[in-house]
Amino acid sequence: MEHSAPYAFAALMTLALPLPAQTNPQQGPYRMEISLERRESGAWHSVDPGLVLEQNDRVRFRFHTNFDGYLYVMNRSTSGTYSMLFPGEDTGRENQIRAGKDYVVPATQTLFRIAGPPGHEIVYWMVTPAELSTGQEGRPYVPLPPPPPKDKQLPSNMTPRCDDALFRARGDCIDTSAGPKNVTSRELLPDNLAQVPSGSSSDLMFMRKQNTAVVSSPVPLKGPVIYEFHLAHK
Repeated sequence: MEHSAPYAFAALMTLALPLPAQTNPQQGPYRMEISLERRESGAWHSVDPGLVLEQNDRVRFRFHTNFDGYLYVMNRSTSGTYSMLFPGEDTGRENQIRAGKDYVVPATQTLFRIAGPPGHEIVYWMVTPAELSTGQEGRPYVPLPPPPPKDKQLPSNMTPRCDDALFRARGDCIDTSAGPKNVTSRELLPDNLAQVPSGSSSDLMFMRKQNTAVVSSPVPLKGPVIYEFHLAHK
């Protein structure tokens, strides 16, 4: 994702800043909650994670956990190019997250604009309980995006499709294959993420609570976990 390139998920600016919230003690599984929000009539509204977005829609993510850790977010656009959303040079390296706080990606005064070929953006989320380092004088690790793949053709199953039953019931075009999901194979991950030591990603459970996607682990995270959020758009 670049500031000027017409990627399917074109960033005007990429920031992740904490919002004031009450700290809640952790109870039960380790939980990560992601909400997709779209700007309409000058205000932000949470939408179904599988909503098929329109060109020029303005969107952002809201992220919340019940444990402390570190967050890394990277995007694969429908044109096949990768970009680091957070952390980054423009956003600073402070990517620590605290239990009970809400974070927005990007920050409230900025947004993402939907543009580019129809399909599924693949937003990679990596959460780790401890800060990763490069081993070079304790420098923090930032998983820089790999070069664009040689084959930029997306498989046919990445074409956004409306669920007819949901459309008749709600009037919204919902692609039930979009939203959060586990990584089916580490071989399918971008090279920079595939090199990260695996945590307990295979134990992750995915569910939806109204317009919020919930990713949970029944056990404390012992290392980085990586999962995807498929963002469908026309």
